[in-house]
Amino acid sequence: MNWSNIVTIYLKELRDSLRDRRTVISMIVIPTLVMPLLVFGVGKIAMGVFAKAKTEVASIMVIGGADSPDAVAALSASKLLRIVPLADDWKHQISEKQIRAVVEFPEGFDVGLSKGEAGPVVMYSYEGELKSRLAVSEMEKFLEMLREKTVQQSLAERGLPATLIQPFTIRWENVAPPEKVGGNKLGGMVPYLIIILCFTGAMYPAMDLTAGEKERGTMETLLCSPVARVDIVFGKFMMVLTSSLAAMILALTSTGITLAVAVTVFGGSSSAAAAADAGQKAGNAIPMIDPVGALGVLAMVLPVAVLFSAVLFTVALFAKSYKEAQSYIAPMMIVVIMPAIIGMLPGIELNAQLAMVPILNLSLVCKEMLSGVWHWNYIAIIFGSTCIYAGVALALAVRMFKREDVIFRM
Repeated sequence: MNWSNIVTIYLKELRDSLRDRRTVISMIVIPTLVMPLLVFGVGKIAMGVFAKAKTEVASIMVIGGADSPDAVAALSASKLLRIVPLADDWKHQISEKQIRAVVEFPEGFDVGLSKGEAGPVVMYSYEGELKSRLAVSEMEKFLEMLREKTVQQSLAERGLPATLIQPFTIRWENVAPPEKVGGNKLGGMVPYLIIILCFTGAMYPAMDLTAGEKERGTMETLLCSPVARVDIVFGKFMMVLTSSLAAMILALTSTGITLAVAVTVFGGSSSAAAAADAGQKAGNAIPMIDPVGALGVLAMVLPVAVLFSAVLFTVALFAKSYKEAQSYIAPMMIVVIMPAIIGMLPGIELNAQLAMVPILNLSLVCKEMLSGVWHWNYIAIIFGSTCIYAGVALALAVRMFKREDVIFRM
């Protein structure tokens, strides 16, 4: 190999790729803007819709409340609920979103409540529909308050303390370091994103530098130059690898900055009520990960990016047109996503057998490293095996590029 020729070809392909709009979009624009658009665009709209739904007065119907005026009157006092006359087709109206929910009181509910013998209250809703769920949540809150008030009154009448129904409280404390908690929360998602970004970042350059050049008729010109084919392959391969790593790094950087800004922007917003409630439960803190583990993940990603780049380069090289290359490469996304998803499942633990499975091994070891857990034996197996897979894929790419029936496939 002549590294001078390889670098020359690499710089030439890099310059041409940066001039190509499709490559720039796939390598720079999309990885950089996709997360800000999701958080500040879709996320803002979603929170606005949710906030509006929470303030909307929901129409509900009551079944069997004729002999329980006190309960019905208390329910109607809610500012977020409006009781409408009961209709025979109330199930159809819920399904058609004409009303949000129906509550059914048992016969003699008020009397039974005073005696502590009230029957069950049934709520009917449209499962999975946001406004119906909010209406049911409001009714459930009312019924829980009514139940608590009834119990307290009953205890007071008997001269018993209110603490009798709750003799002790339960609280929980986290003893794990913040890095382990953050690694456990984000450990599955981060490697998933890295794997997808590395793959998608290499797709379009791999197709453009192989099948694209065949289609444009520029491959023959390059082959006529006094450069060994192995140098051409490595020069083009380095461009594909650069695109893969650039897409991954830009996307992760954009994601980190976006999440940090989103916490500041949306943290005190009244329209982010749901997000605020969830944030209070989590301590209003961004999940932390082990910084050394993050660097380790980036190191483990390098051979995987080489593997993806070499495989995509080889597959796209076999195609005779850009469109045909797309039809070959698009189904490969499923092959990449499935192991990454399996690695996110709870209960899947890293072992010697799984350490040999490409992609899945990276997903599992990244979860451990982000939590500050370092299984050096598995890390060595994963890094070594992935390097071997990448080397085989790269050798196959060189072999395919030397075949005339592949290069000039019509």
